[in-house]
Order: sequence, then structure tokens, then C-alpha cells
Amino acid sequence: MYRDKRTKQDLLRELEALKSHIISVEEDALRSLTKAVETMQMGVTIADIEGRIVYTNPAEATMHGFTTEELLGKSVSIFAPPELWNPLSARELKELKRWSRESINLRKDGTRFPVFLRSDVVANQDGEPLGVVTTCEDITLRRTSEEQLETSLSLLRATLESTADGILVVDHDRKIVIYNQKFPEMWKIPDHVIASNDSNEVLAYVLSQVKDPEIFLQKVKDLYANPEDETVDLIEFKDGRFLERYTKPQRVAGKSVGRVWCFRDVTDRRQAEERLQHDALHDALTGLPNRALFLDRLGVIVAKRRRYYLFAVLFLDLDRFKVINDSLGHLMGDQLLISVARRLEACLRPGDTVARFGGDEFAVLLDDIKDVSDSTRIAERIQNEFNVPIRLNDQDIFTTVSIGIALGATGFDTPEELLRDADTAMYRAKTLGKARHEVFDTEMHSRAVALLKLENDLRRAVDRQEFDVLYQPIVSLETGELSGFEALVRWNHPDRGLVYPAEFIAMAEETGLIVPIGRSVLRRACQQIREWQSHPNSDGLYMSVNLSVKQFMQKDLVSDIQQILHELDLDPSCLRLEITESVLMQNAETAAIMMMRLKALNLHLYIDDFGTGYSSFSYLHRFPFDTLKIDHSFISRMDGTDESSEIVRTMLSLARNLGKDAIAEGIETPQQLAILRELECKHGQGYHFSHPLNSDRAGLLIQDGKKW
Repeated sequence: MYRDKRTKQDLLRELEALKSHIISVEEDALRSLTKAVETMQMGVTIADIEGRIVYTNPAEATMHGFTTEELLGKSVSIFAPPELWNPLSARELKELKRWSRESINLRKDGTRFPVFLRSDVVANQDGEPLGVVTTCEDITLRRTSEEQLETSLSLLRATLESTADGILVVDHDRKIVIYNQKFPEMWKIPDHVIASNDSNEVLAYVLSQVKDPEIFLQKVKDLYANPEDETVDLIEFKDGRFLERYTKPQRVAGKSVGRVWCFRDVTDRRQAEERLQHDALHDALTGLPNRALFLDRLGVIVAKRRRYYLFAVLFLDLDRFKVINDSLGHLMGDQLLISVARRLEACLRPGDTVARFGGDEFAVLLDDIKDVSDSTRIAERIQNEFNVPIRLNDQDIFTTVSIGIALGATGFDTPEELLRDADTAMYRAKTLGKARHEVFDTEMHSRAVALLKLENDLRRAVDRQEFDVLYQPIVSLETGELSGFEALVRWNHPDRGLVYPAEFIAMAEETGLIVPIGRSVLRRACQQIREWQSHPNSDGLYMSVNLSVKQFMQKDLVSDIQQILHELDLDPSCLRLEITESVLMQNAETAAIMMMRLKALNLHLYIDDFGTGYSSFSYLHRFPFDTLKIDHSFISRMDGTDESSEIVRTMLSLARNLGKDAIAEGIETPQQLAILRELECKHGQGYHFSHPLNSDRAGLLIQDGKKW
């Protein structure tokens, strides 16, 4: 064991040194703490048990407009407005220990400002209060921001509740963020459902009211799947109401966080529009369709152009109506016309149309009749109906009707022509004595015979291979060089000579003969381009071939083309297939699928005769085509004026926006070529460059390296 040699004096000295060190450390810590309090931005005040200020930091003094010296020894009540001063007793301080509150403080100059106070009681070892330390934060800016926020929220609430639209905001988790009272009222949603903030539960009530819930639900799903979309559409209710739905993303700092739905009741507007539309297409007196609606329906039927499809137009005129009108007065005349309208409706079949054209003229459209006897039978029924007098105001009114009949077959180009012929036949009936009917077009039989002969000749032509293929150059308008050819079919009739497609294609479509004709043209065109590929100047040369309606819809079309390409060892990129716009719109979904199958062969697809059909431009993106062919009817109208070129300019712009090429058909003049080059159309064809050529003359063009 070692004995400790330090003396008692040594230990006392060491203890004294340790005590001095501890005091020094505590003083340093106190100085650091004091410095921190002195420099902090929040006010700090220490008061004794009597409420006298024993310490305050510069921030507290400055906040209240004092110096620290002015505050020492003063009562803390100097900070409080008299009506708010409420000193606490020692007992209350002992119980509270710590508390915080918002209050109003008083500056030296008497002004007031909002503050947040937090107080801590300082106690001795026995828990008796010695004083209170209070921090003070000026919350003027915060209070101002809160007031501004409350003002904005109040304005938002007032705006939401004052609008006639129903508004709903839903976040990406499909939780309801906010809505106005108009929304549940408009959709008849119970309070407990809307209060749940669950948009799925709300959606269930919505779906029970709309006329087509599947479409509505799909629209909602599409919008949630595409959070950046902004759309407007119309919703029809089972009870006959209509709501216009406008929806757009809710964004915070440029980021989509939800969706805003706005619903507007447009039932009255919709009904007004329907009334206006109805009034625009119906006779105000009788309620029958008017001339415009009749011609529209007739136009639809004329456009069908089906073989063996027959319809008829009856043009009716009341006999001696002017005498009745003048003798009995216009009011009685109007009542007579109303009664006539009701009788005509009773004579017709479901699906037929009767219209009033004005005055005492009426027209009837008989759809899908078997033969002329159907139309004459209905005409006789109408005339028999008018053998019975019309009773008006206890008076019997006798009237008869003259009727002209025009049969609709493939000989009519426009509804107006058919109506004109029925009108002519009606006047013939009046000339022959009135109260009778006459059938227009005594040449109908001869036309039917001619059509039958054309069909027979066409069938023989297919068997005898009487069809020739000509080739019209397609030219690059940028370089003037030959780009390719369009294969065009001609019928070399043994008696009539050269027959153009306009005279036999419709018949070929109706009889199905277009399929073998089209297949033959396709093969011969492919053989020709394969042969030309051995010529100089043939690099990049292609062949364009038209596909008819029936040919395009053939199930074996793709396999036929594959077989031809394989047998000829022809690069598919050399073949272009032209499909008319009207073919695509007959069955858009089927057409899109077929086009995708053709594209899979690496073929180029053209939309031919663009602008002449009924397609909506919004449908174009659905079809995988490469080029638009602008119909010659638009090119022929270009005469150098801006107006004449505007449609072509729009089509070219559309093609460019879709990333597609464009070919102008029917270029016949240098002026048209110059305009198209100015419009930056890349390709064109027409008589200005060349008429359709036989294979030998077309081959010479390739060899010569012809430029235009």
C-alpha cells in the first residue's frame, strides 16, 4: 500500500482551486446565456413576485418603444392596456407554473399591437414563486396574414355559393376537398353522403341519375387516368335535365393535386336549342317536317345508291285550295291544312315522311318500296281518304289532291332533281284533270334495261380480261422529278371503246365484280413497278393502287398482297395503297384494324379524295395512314386569290400537324402548280404533268429522267 503524502493544507488548496474553477465556468455559462437573451429577436422580461421588472432584453424594450433602463423597476402593467390588466396572486402563480396566451400589448406611444405571450414561474427549492419569466412575440404580421387569408377564404366561399353552377373539388385520392351547396342540390345528394367527403359514395348517387351511366363512368375514369386533361361535355339525366360538365386540373405551384368539376344546368338552353332546331326544320302550322328536313332525309336515301333499292317521292297539291281559302277565310284555310296533314300521316307506313312545303303543297317520301305499284297504291289510298269531306266548324269541306310520283333509282344525283321530277309529274296530273296521280319518268324501263346490259357486259369483261391499266405520274413539287405512278383502270369495251371508271365502278361495287377487277389491277401494277426497277433513274420509284370499298373489306386482302409481293420479290415500301375517305368512315373501327394489318407489311397508306367525305378531322389520328391526297375539286378552284387557296392551305397544314405527307390531285395549270409550291405541297399529279400513260410511254419517262 502507498501512503498518501498530501497534507491537509494541500487538500484545502486543491478544493479552493476547484471551487474557483467551477464558479468561473458558471459565470461563463451565465454570460453566454445573458448574451443569447440580449441578442434574441423575441422579447424577454423577468418580473418579481410583485410584478416589478427586474430584467428585460433589448428586443422587449424596442418592441414597446422603451429603453431597457426605462423599464427596470417598473410594473409589467406598463405593457398592458388598463382594461386587460389582470395581475395574478402568488397562489395562482404557484398553481399555474406555465401558461401561454394571445393578447394585446401597449407601446410607450399608446399604440396597441397583438402579441403571443408565454410565461414560466420561477420558484425556490420549496416551490414558492420568486418571479415570472415571460417571452413576448409581436404577431402583427401573422395576424395580418391570417386576416388576409380569412378574407380570401370568405371571398372564395361567397363566390362559390353565389354562382349558379355546382362546383366540386376532389384530390387525387378521390377525397372531396371543397364543394358549394349548389352541387348537392343539383345532383340531389343527401347531406350525410356529401359530408362523408368520399367521392366514390357521391359517384354512386350520380350514376343512378344519368341516362347513360357507363359512358359517364368511363369519362370519369379517363379523366382520373389523364390528370392534365381539360374537357367540356354534356350530361343527360333520366328526368330530362341536361348538365354541362367542365373539368380541369387543380394545380398548386404548377403541380396537379386534384380536379375541379363544374356543372351548369343547361336544360332550359338545351330545350330552347331543340325548339329552335325543331322550328327550323318543321312547319309551324301543321308540325310536319318542312322542305329543309325533307330534303335532308331524301339526301340520305339518295346517297345510299344501293342496287335494287327503290324509293319514291310524292308531290301533292290541294285542288282548288285558293277558292276555299278566299271564300272561307285564312283561319278556316289554316284549319283545313292541319286536317289535311293529319290525314296524310294516317295514310303512310311507319318510317315514311310527309312534309309541308308551304301553302297547299305537301311531299311524301316512301322509303324502300318493292316496285312502282307500292307508290301508286299509297297515292290511291291518299286520294280515297280525301273522298270523305273534312268537317270544320260544323261545315263539310270537300277537297281533292293531285299527286306526282318520281321513283328513286341510281339515275338521280341530287334530292332536288328527284323532287323536281315529282313536281313536274304533279303538274301533269293537274293538267289531265286533277284529283289523280301521275308517275314521272316513262324511260325508267329503258334505263333498267341499260343497267342490266351494263352488268352483263361487265361480267363478260372480267372473264375476257378487257381491262387495261394506265399509269399517271406523281411528281415531286420540290425537285420536279418523277416520284411514282398511280395505277388507273380503263375498260376496253369491244363495242363502246374506252370506258372510264365513272361509268362502271359503281356497278362493279354493287355486283362484287370490283374484287376480281381490283385484284387484277393490283397484281399488274406490282408486276409493272418490279419491271421498271431494272431501268435507270428508277431509284425510289413507287406504285400507287386504289382499293375499292369491297376490296378493302375482304378478309383475304392482306394475304393476297403478301402473296403478290412474295411471288414478285417486290419490296413492300414500293407499294402505296389508296383508300377513299368515305370507305374509312363507313366502319371506322374495322377500317383502323385493317389499316394496321396493312401497315404491318411495311406498306404506305394514302387517304384518297380527302375533303369530299363526311369524316371529322378529329377521327384522322385514329388511322395509321402516311399521306393525304387532296381531291382535284379543291385544286381546280385555285385561281390565285387567297380565298380559293385557303381550303388547300388548311388541308396541307393539317397534314403537317399530323406529321403526314400530302399529294395534290388534278393539277392542270402552271398557276395551280405555282400556288401549290408556294404552299409547300410536296407532291402532285394531274394533266399539267401528264395524262395517264400506257406502260411503254411511262417507261420512256423513267428512262429519260423527265423533270417538270
